[in-house]
This record gives sequence, structure tokens and C-alpha cells, in this order.
Amino acid sequence: MNEADKKFEVVYSEDAVNDMKKLDRSVRQRVADGIEKASFNPYPKDQGGYGKRLGNKRGVNLAGLLEIKFRGMGIRAVYELVIKEKAMEIIVVSVREDEIVFKEAFKRMQRKK
Repeated sequence: MNEADKKFEVVYSEDAVNDMKKLDRSVRQRVADGIEKASFNPYPKDQGGYGKRLGNKRGVNLAGLLEIKFRGMGIRAVYELVIKEKAMEIIVVSVREDEIVFKEAFKRMQRKK
């Protein structure tokens, strides 16, 4: 199996596309590159991947979602791994302060249902 066979498709929600547009161009490129890199192994860290499992964050239930932290930039990307479709759906890309990203991810997942 070659590298391309392992890669998951990266799908940005409409909201996540808007989140990316709000970022400074150089930051946007670094975040996009990091997400692309993670798409080759988007599984949780406990399965050898790049994602950190999210559970309950200050009363916000994010079970089933994962995050990638972009250290030094103060940015997090929250995504849902859709194994059957071999897709990594980006839900939100936002600043890390005050758990904003978690609340926004929860709100967007509620709308998605």
C-alpha cells in the first residue's frame, strides 16, 4: 500500500472554510499544510495518529471528535473522522483561548444533525 492509499480526504465544512479565510495568509497556509499532513494518519494518538481525542470539555460533549493543535500559533482544528468514507471532516479552525473552539465545534455539530 503506497502513501496515497493511506491518505484520508480532507473535507472542510462551509463554516471551516470561512474560519480559514479569517486567518492571516501565512498562518492559513501553515494550518492547511498541518491538516494535509495529518490526513495521512488522522487517527487518535492512542492509535498512532495525529489527533487528540476530545471528550467533555467544560460541560461541552465533543465525544467522537478529534483536534490538532498548532503550537506557537494558538490555533486548533477540530475534526470528525469518517472511517467508512475515508474522510477527515474539518468542523472548526479557531483560536485556542477560553475554549472558544470547543463551544463552536459543539454548536456546529448540533446544527449538522
